[in-house]
Amino acid sequence: MNGRAGGEGALLRVGVTGASGLIGRALSAALAAKGHTVRPFVRGSAAAREGAIRWDPARGELGATALEGLDAVVHLAGESVAEGRWTEAQKARIRESRVAGTGLLAKAIASCSVRPRVLVSASAVGFYGDTGEREVDETAPRGGGFLAEVCEAWERAADPAREAGVRVVHPRIGVVLAPEGGALAKLLPVFRMGAGGRIGDGKQGFPWITIDDVVGAILHAIHEETLHGAVNLVAPARTTNADFTRALATVLSRPAFFPVPAFALRVALGPMADEALLSGQLVRPRVLLEHGYAFAHPELIAALRHVLSR
Repeated sequence: MNGRAGGEGALLRVGVTGASGLIGRALSAALAAKGHTVRPFVRGSAAAREGAIRWDPARGELGATALEGLDAVVHLAGESVAEGRWTEAQKARIRESRVAGTGLLAKAIASCSVRPRVLVSASAVGFYGDTGEREVDETAPRGGGFLAEVCEAWERAADPAREAGVRVVHPRIGVVLAPEGGALAKLLPVFRMGAGGRIGDGKQGFPWITIDDVVGAILHAIHEETLHGAVNLVAPARTTNADFTRALATVLSRPAFFPVPAFALRVALGPMADEALLSGQLVRPRVLLEHGYAFAHPELIAALRHVLSR
């Protein structure tokens, strides 16, 4: 049995995994500002704080009763893909943290007597692999490579909730622009010194989105009852790595004369360099646009100026 539906005006109880991460913090703040109740999923002693839901995905610990009364669950937790070289052990952690956590959550939701009405379970544009110069939308098949395989397994792990009649949305998130974290935070010191530049030949797609629009799109997914399945969370502007490099240099009033050669990245980072940095995706947010989402920051220069002025 599903929980009650809630429109834009209804106050909701929302469980959030990964609530301490970049997106989780911004989403939790936005939900609270609108009067919704946020219940973070936490591990260990932190679970003692009021309103928190205790879980431990590695141990398979999450009681279905902990989810009773939630109207929605937003699942953002997962091992970072950008921390160091991809050893086999690290790749296993990346995959397991997404698949096991999602499966545990989906099974717990399915076993609730009164289920949350929606599960927003994160994915990534890495699903499409390297698209080259071909633009893709949510109808495109899975691409090749480790990240694409992980994304497919990550999304499929939510099947128990889907099969139980819960609406499931998979936001395939692009590069999130926020000065306090993610790729932009790592790039800013380099570009501010005037030492920035494109990565490789710069022709690879750069599917960006501001943190504001990530939060806005997730809120849209929670409230929009007709939205389900894969949803690309990227700005509508078609952008390459070279385009992004020029835009960031322009906004910072700095040169960008120092391209990072592909061979240097491969030496430093191994296989991760090819999948995470030297390849890219040209992605269209077709589903969001068709379901009436209005981007706050659709153009790159204005988006960068906005996030860097905060």
